[in-house]
Amino acid sequence: MIRSLADVPAGSRAVVVEVAGGRGAKRRLLEMGLSPGSRVEVIVNGFPGPVVVKVRGVMAALGRGLAAKVLVKLEEGEREAQHGV
Repeated sequence: MIRSLADVPAGSRAVVVEVAGGRGAKRRLLEMGLSPGSRVEVIVNGFPGPVVVKVRGVMAALGRGLAAKVLVKLEEGEREAQHGV
């Protein structure tokens, strides 16, 4: 299931599918290493506040609006853990 990075719970891992948004937002996200195919681990995702992720070995804090522009797919094992399988 594809969802925004802002909706992924802390402790989950996902793969970036698409980076949406305007040219500036896309460029900023791509410069952070959030490009299609990148693996991302969500470290902190509480409301309110930023979404803290680990991507390519680097920690990055994203505002919720920016995180919502990153579309991801949970990794197989993560999907099972989410549904209690």
